[in-house]
Amino acid sequence: MRHQNTHPFRFALIASAMTVGFVASARAESPETFLHRLAGQAPDMVEVASAGNASFADKAALGEALYFDTNLSANRTQACATCHEPSMAFKDPRMNVANGAFSLGDDGKSLGDRNAPMAAYAKFSPKFHVGDDGIAVGGQFWDGRASDLAEQAGGPPLNPIEMGMSDKAGVVARLLENDDYVAGFKALFGDDIWSDSDKAYGAMTQAIAAFEQGDDFAPFDSKYDRFLRGEYKMTPEEELGRVLFFSQQFTNCNTCHMLKTSPTAEGETFTNYQFHNIGVPRNIATRKALGKDTAFTDNGLLDNPAIDDPAYRGKYKTPSLRNVAITGPYMHNGVFADLETVVRFYNKYNSKAKANQTNPETGKPWGEPEVSDTISIKELEQGDALDDQRIKAVVAFLKTLTDARYEPLLVGHEKAAAN
Repeated sequence: MRHQNTHPFRFALIASAMTVGFVASARAESPETFLHRLAGQAPDMVEVASAGNASFADKAALGEALYFDTNLSANRTQACATCHEPSMAFKDPRMNVANGAFSLGDDGKSLGDRNAPMAAYAKFSPKFHVGDDGIAVGGQFWDGRASDLAEQAGGPPLNPIEMGMSDKAGVVARLLENDDYVAGFKALFGDDIWSDSDKAYGAMTQAIAAFEQGDDFAPFDSKYDRFLRGEYKMTPEEELGRVLFFSQQFTNCNTCHMLKTSPTAEGETFTNYQFHNIGVPRNIATRKALGKDTAFTDNGLLDNPAIDDPAYRGKYKTPSLRNVAITGPYMHNGVFADLETVVRFYNKYNSKAKANQTNPETGKPWGEPEVSDTISIKELEQGDALDDQRIKAVVAFLKTLTDARYEPLLVGHEKAAAN
């Protein structure tokens, strides 16, 4: 059977620049629906984008097709892009499921316990390792259990609560249904690639990783990047937030969310890829609504097979702040819906005022930490208490980290917050 390989990622990038209304309403959809909608707006783009879609020029092109292929899941309903949708900054766009906190699996009923990380800028994470100083760094997933992008790509297809395939041989059998894949894998990995299921499965993960290594996953074209190049002038509020963010005195933001040595260095990913426990509470409300165990405790880094020291329990990889304003809900369990809530959560460690010990989303005190004995208190208490003006300024700065093609999505988020 011959399958046509469409490439909705390219279409999303082209279409995202069209109108605010279009991007604000963007959501995960089938390639056919996406093409149909684009055809009504820009038929010439569809013709150009569709040309030559039956061949793979390189591993990245093959990986792009695989990234969007729902046939690689048990019920043929889920692909990588389902939980990492390009038109929505590589997050799971299905906010009607668990309020976006957890992702729905291919079986239509299974839900994970962690929020799907953003796939953009993921290529910069170093391979997982623990340094001589005992500090764990890098890897993929919240607990760093996948060393690199290829290993990460190999996880979801075989996860029973994600794409649900039983084994690698089953995934390879699905690949063999596609004549383009059969020819493409041979051309890119050798004529004998199909002789061994493990080898073919590994080739699939390498191709997806090659796609995710592309510049489109990390354009570095946000207002902040344009500011560094002299192409954008920060508003007074954004500038105040920028100064506060990089301050060694007034905030602790850059302690974990800064990789470069200079606050004006280009290519900043806004994470040092280290692991910390910041005292995030359980997402009791969502778990209760879903009928999931509200007493569940996520062990974080301790769930990484390479880790067996209880001192790492409850620690998670510091995520990049790129596109943070449009990729909520936040934290490993999606417990906070709003970005300002996150900043206020951090502020509670430096202000004992009653107002700052209250979660604005619930009107109640912040919940107890999911894991209380490994909290990074030293790092969390480095900054001064922030007043409302400074909190809002930090949020304004964080919004400038949004990739240019996703800036229209900020409008939708602001309207939702206002309501």
